[in-house]
Amino acid sequence: MSLSHHLGRMTGRDPDEAHRASTPLELLFDLTFVVAFSQISAGAAHHLEIGDIGTALTGFLFCTFAVTWAWINYSWLASAYDNDDVFFRLATMVEMVGVLILALGVPPVFESLASGEHLDTSVLVAGYVIMRVAAVALWLRAAKNDPVHRKTALAYAINISIAQVFWIALIFVNLPLVPTVAVVGVLVVFELAGPVFAETKYGGTPWHGHHIAERYGLLTIITLGEIVLGTILAISAVVQEQGWTFEAALVAFAGTALVFGLWWVYFLMPCGRILHRYRERGFVWGYGHIFVYASLIGVGTGLHVAAQVISHEAHVDAAFALIAVAIPVLAFEVFLFTLYTALLKVFDAFHLSLFLAGVAVLALSVVAAAAGASIGTSLLLVAASPFVIVIGYETVGYRHQEAALARNGV
Repeated sequence: MSLSHHLGRMTGRDPDEAHRASTPLELLFDLTFVVAFSQISAGAAHHLEIGDIGTALTGFLFCTFAVTWAWINYSWLASAYDNDDVFFRLATMVEMVGVLILALGVPPVFESLASGEHLDTSVLVAGYVIMRVAAVALWLRAAKNDPVHRKTALAYAINISIAQVFWIALIFVNLPLVPTVAVVGVLVVFELAGPVFAETKYGGTPWHGHHIAERYGLLTIITLGEIVLGTILAISAVVQEQGWTFEAALVAFAGTALVFGLWWVYFLMPCGRILHRYRERGFVWGYGHIFVYASLIGVGTGLHVAAQVISHEAHVDAAFALIAVAIPVLAFEVFLFTLYTALLKVFDAFHLSLFLAGVAVLALSVVAAAAGASIGTSLLLVAASPFVIVIGYETVGYRHQEAALARNGV
């Protein structure tokens, strides 16, 4: 829709609209998350390099939730109510500003955790305040223009506002670290419960199954960019230390194969078809992706650590770096297999065997690294893990998926 339409009505999109696709505005919005993911990966990698695992994991989990939750909030709203008029575009721009400030708030979180005294969320929360001013305005506008979903839209606006008040209050109370973490846990549960309450109590918003599946897939691709960046850093470290050697070629090929394999495995899921038919499965699928994105960012983080080990700037060894890559890959496969099972409501023994085969290859990579194999060789084994799943699916597993889809009536 062109700007000549000025201010359109936010009456809700048709959830059965044919050929619904992501808009250029949504793609532009997603670009801001490249910066946020990079900040998280760099912060976690820095503390892993020096052996401060507690700070790395705590900061990583908290910041990853904050960033992915911001994306989820906007994307489901846009799937239901994006009318692409001037107001919606400007509100999206405000949200983008908030995301960039949120990204700037990531380093202070890691630094404060490292000090062990308190959790500094001031800049991060400031970013959320900016985003949520726009989000609440959009939900109130939807409540005004869409009487059928008025109570649902108001419930969203109220929940977001209440949550934000408590996040702001947490800054000013300035509790010690442990009580702060406990309060954060309660607020995270409140955040997650908000959409569930609004959608189940007052009726679901008109989000589009195929569209939201595409949106999640696109963010997956953006998140995979962290692995590409980590690969580049690792290659650069090898070249700087050894020149253009066989090891450099191994690292280059392994990193590229790994990102390609993870991409291929993710897009084996028939998300859009199932979500269009069974909308009630959207919550588990949508929330579960927080862990999927975290695992992919984690793979990039591990490759950052590997680069520092190769350049002799880390305080950990090559085996540690390899484990820092292998564990997130394992997590990705675990979460994806779980989401696949939850989405199709079918437990498939063959797909479980593919998953276990992938895990076995990851275990082999760790054994190889512990035995003294080079990082390039070990990474090549890590990269083989998703391809075990891909080969099994493309030769036999796809038939099992077709049967599962038939049982689901899609």
